[in-house]
Amino acid sequence: MCGRFALTATPRDVRALFGYEDAPNFPPREAIKPTEPVAVVVKRGGARRFELMRWGFIPAWVKDPAEFPLLYNARGETLADKPAFRAAARRRRCLIPADGFYEWRRTGEGRAMTREPFFVSRADGRPMAMAGVWETYMDAGGGEIDTVAVVTTAANGTVAAVHDRMPVIVEPRDFDAWLDPSPGDDCTDALRLVRPAADDAVTVRALPPPTRSSAPRSPPPRKPPPDDAQGSLF
Repeated sequence: MCGRFALTATPRDVRALFGYEDAPNFPPREAIKPTEPVAVVVKRGGARRFELMRWGFIPAWVKDPAEFPLLYNARGETLADKPAFRAAARRRRCLIPADGFYEWRRTGEGRAMTREPFFVSRADGRPMAMAGVWETYMDAGGGEIDTVAVVTTAANGTVAAVHDRMPVIVEPRDFDAWLDPSPGDDCTDALRLVRPAADDAVTVRALPPPTRSSAPRSPPPRKPPPDDAQGSLF
């Protein structure tokens, strides 16, 4: 699963990697949580675009989101079959830029259980592209909100020491394959990308114990330079 991730790479570096046409400024964020706005990259009109979406997928057919469980992850193995994600898997796939994601390793049971935080990032130091699916939800009053979920898969050998799941990490050579639904697409080609990253593609770094169970106390390793202009898009 993925319940927290970070994006502190500069807007310039993120744009260079993902090749979208927009040139947004955005602040560094060290612990992005479900229900918050997240940066995503989509394909519209044949071009990659930068957009903001709410992290927490709401299927279009849901009547009352307050009574629907928060879907911030989508299991890649059942993506094309689950009613909640089936349409999005075929038509609305996206990439979610991140420095990396946090996981907690649980040890012990009951009151003796402890949670050790770890940060998973690319071994080459570049931002990663997490696979996502998105949906536009329209409420009873006609208001629209774009919502997104991170697609997950089984952990690779590196992450398995901490957790049994991880986000699907899409390599730059596969960006178009994930983003481009074709007419009649049954998402078979895209689903071939739903696999663990190579063991040597990521590193896992232990963090100091958090002050609260939900928030790591140590930031990810990458910081933007002091003179980088970053606005308050979020």
